[in-house]
Amino acid sequence: MREQIDRIGPDFVRAAELIEACRGRICVTGLGKSGLIGQKIAATLASTGTPAYFLHAAEASHGDLGMLMAGDIVLALSHSGQTQEVVRLLEFARSRSLQTIAMTGTPGSAVARAADQSITIEISREACPLNLAPTASTTAMLALGDALAMAVSERRGFSAEDFAALHPGGRLGRRFLKVKDLMRTGDRLPWVRSETPMNETIHEMSRKMMGITAVVDAEGKLLGVISDGDLRRLLEKDPALLTRRAGDCSHTSPKTVEAEEFASTTLARMETAKITSLFVVDATGRLTGAIHLHDLLSAGIS
Repeated sequence: MREQIDRIGPDFVRAAELIEACRGRICVTGLGKSGLIGQKIAATLASTGTPAYFLHAAEASHGDLGMLMAGDIVLALSHSGQTQEVVRLLEFARSRSLQTIAMTGTPGSAVARAADQSITIEISREACPLNLAPTASTTAMLALGDALAMAVSERRGFSAEDFAALHPGGRLGRRFLKVKDLMRTGDRLPWVRSETPMNETIHEMSRKMMGITAVVDAEGKLLGVISDGDLRRLLEKDPALLTRRAGDCSHTSPKTVEAEEFASTTLARMETAKITSLFVVDATGRLTGAIHLHDLLSAGIS
């Protein structure tokens, strides 16, 4: 791998610049083991903000060349550098004024000569005892391809938020869910006015089943909260609690969360503070939602 790190130089930088400037898609192509590596590189590019697809070099000459569009860049993989199907695809791309990049283990090979830009992935030998089966060469090709994708991603300023938008499913998607994706709104949101009688306040808490309610003013700004625990403590001190108003019974410095905060961060905050609910407010302090510990756990947040 040290060999490949040492080869990240001007050719690699130029290839990254070409891909960054591309206003079309990156067409990754290859055959055999290089083709399999190419599929992974195309997937990595696409998932990190660079539109990309894989084109099988052999199928290309049987109609799939129609996948190439103006503005695309071809990234061709061939360790031997002699794969004729790849050479023909590069020649076709250049005849259509498409820019081309080769990734090959043989400098000056036919594939390298057919491309506008070439990156060398030359190795001293394969890991195969016979020095035949593509092993070290495919690893080197994958490493350089992923490095190229990461370099382009960084140059484009690809952010965690961008990554989240492209990975809405599975564990990765859950990792980047935000409070706004899970919070309770509308009729599921428990709230009362400061002048609401406590008997109605308790009814609102029971109906919304969060064990808490927000207390807001006429503009919807959060003034305080009342929890089940608050009710128990207040009843111990004041048997006439039901004759009072919500504003008299709330605590006025509640913990809140913003809608754009990551759900995983919110869960950590709840666990640290040993609370089960948080109200969501906007920049003006207006109540916009609420989130319960169960909402986070049910969504698979951890």
